[in-house]
Amino acid sequence: MSTQGGNAVETALRKTLVPVCVLSGVVIAAGFFFPWAVGPVVSGQGWLVVSLLFFGSALTYLALLPAVGDDDDDPDPRTSAPYLLRVRHLSLRETFRGFFARQDPVVFGVPVLVFALFFGLQFLAPGPTGRAVGAATDVLLTRFDWLFLGAMFVAVLYCGFLLFGRWGEIRLGGPDAEPTYTYPTYFAMFFTAGIAAGIVFWGPAEAMFHYQSPPPFVDAAPQSDAAIVGALTYALFHWGFSAWSAYVVLGLPIAYYTYQRGAPLRVSTILTPFLGVENLDGPWGKLVDVLAVFATIGGVATSVAFVSQQFLAGVDFQWGVAQGALGPVLIVAGLTLIYVVSAESGVQRGIRRIAGVNVALFALFVAFLVAVGPRAFLLEQSSAAVSSYVAGFVPMSLYTGGGAWVANWTVWNWSWWFSWAPFAGLFLAALSKGRTVRTVVSTGVVATSLATIVWFLLLGGTSLHLQHTGRADVLASIAEYGGSEAVAGFPIFAALPLGQLLMFLFLALIIAFIVTSADTSTLVVAILGTKRELAPTTGSIVFWGVLQGLVAISVLVLGGGQALQAVAVLTGGPFAVVALVALAGLTVTFYREEGGHPSLLDRARRRLDVEGAKTPSEVFRDGDD
Repeated sequence: MSTQGGNAVETALRKTLVPVCVLSGVVIAAGFFFPWAVGPVVSGQGWLVVSLLFFGSALTYLALLPAVGDDDDDPDPRTSAPYLLRVRHLSLRETFRGFFARQDPVVFGVPVLVFALFFGLQFLAPGPTGRAVGAATDVLLTRFDWLFLGAMFVAVLYCGFLLFGRWGEIRLGGPDAEPTYTYPTYFAMFFTAGIAAGIVFWGPAEAMFHYQSPPPFVDAAPQSDAAIVGALTYALFHWGFSAWSAYVVLGLPIAYYTYQRGAPLRVSTILTPFLGVENLDGPWGKLVDVLAVFATIGGVATSVAFVSQQFLAGVDFQWGVAQGALGPVLIVAGLTLIYVVSAESGVQRGIRRIAGVNVALFALFVAFLVAVGPRAFLLEQSSAAVSSYVAGFVPMSLYTGGGAWVANWTVWNWSWWFSWAPFAGLFLAALSKGRTVRTVVSTGVVATSLATIVWFLLLGGTSLHLQHTGRADVLASIAEYGGSEAVAGFPIFAALPLGQLLMFLFLALIIAFIVTSADTSTLVVAILGTKRELAPTTGSIVFWGVLQGLVAISVLVLGGGQALQAVAVLTGGPFAVVALVALAGLTVTFYREEGGHPSLLDRARRRLDVEGAKTPSEVFRDGDD
């Protein structure tokens, strides 16, 4: 099937996007750095439109650029993507004619019906619906806190065991398998897909909330010197190694059975040791995949809706203009267009490139913040917080005291991470062919956690310093906007040198992070919703991407965002159980089939042997002789 027509359309679209990006970029730059010149000309709605045009045109243009190395034999670079992530491109007639025939009737149909039912109930009876969801959430988070705390703790321990143990040497795809992506690309795509825009907002905000009302485990007076270290410690705890371990313990079994057993790229693949590859299409497998689709769409769509509101809160804070009810809807529509184009363009183009831009913006922001931030304070408090995090990790992981605080913070976070684990884990599995288990864990847990920890130490530490010294009143800004974490960063930037530049990068990161999560989730649910033997089509990508956008708009128009987010979080309970089942099955499989691999200690001993040194055991044997 020829794709030249599609390339011609993309070429024409790229030519249109260039002047739009340049002109809107000039206006945005003038608005940030010379507001006295542009402010009287551009209205509040105008700023929103110009912002969307700039970020949207830039990211869309990037996604549509041809892949490096394209040639006449492969006119469409999307076909060069790894076979598990390929998207099949059909004509418009073929897309409509066979769309439903290519979908799995259960995995596709049930989540769509559930979303329709939820918003129908939200429209007809919003009060009872919200109360019912709230009651179910309270029961899950308070009475089953032991499940989330225990499952997450086991996940961290298991990842540590894989990192240092014998099974870390297993190469996914066989001993001769080569990685599909370079390591920087591998890290960038997984990190940006799994964290979403929450890291941007909560970076300066979470530690501030804990500083204002310290966790019971910390036992410090509010807004005291002692509360600073405790606040940073809990921010690291909620976003560090535990969170990323939830993704890996689901992603690694999927990767192993997919590449070693020929199982399909499905979340239900984790049940392979119990059901066998040939029985994954049974009821239990369908149930797992349906829950994965629902959790992914619900979680990402509510994030898109909240990010839209929070982005506008930042615009309001910066320019003092309110956007009304239409503003968030416009933001969602713009974001939907960007991430649908990115997902449709394929992993080799849009998803990979926007992830790279995201990481570059992330690193640039960190560098500027280090340059202008309170470095002495950050070094002192960060060292104390990291030490406290390491020393208190086990007791914090198992802490159930403090009444509702643990349920509302730690258990809620663990449930949220587990609810995102199916799509993030499946994407990690798809990227990991040719990587060793140890590399998957060191990247999926260690490298991502270290990047996240640096972010929270810098932003959280800076916000605490400015609040504690009186240079900025971040808490007052949060209170002024109804307790929203969205505005926590802006008073910080206003109090720092290069504040306008930091604010611009901050808003750019909001857009980039949510796009990199939404385009990945769109691709993943399209894979899950398509019949097992078929690749998802452009029509599938557009359907699921638009559905995510419609769910987000429904949240904004009908309300129920907190309820839908809570419903999505409820799926974290089943996936916490599924994660434990997956680890049990993977352990049995490894014991049966993966003997003979060296541990890190074994490798160290071999290196000493090669260098002519004696191992400790040899020294003891010599002494016995």
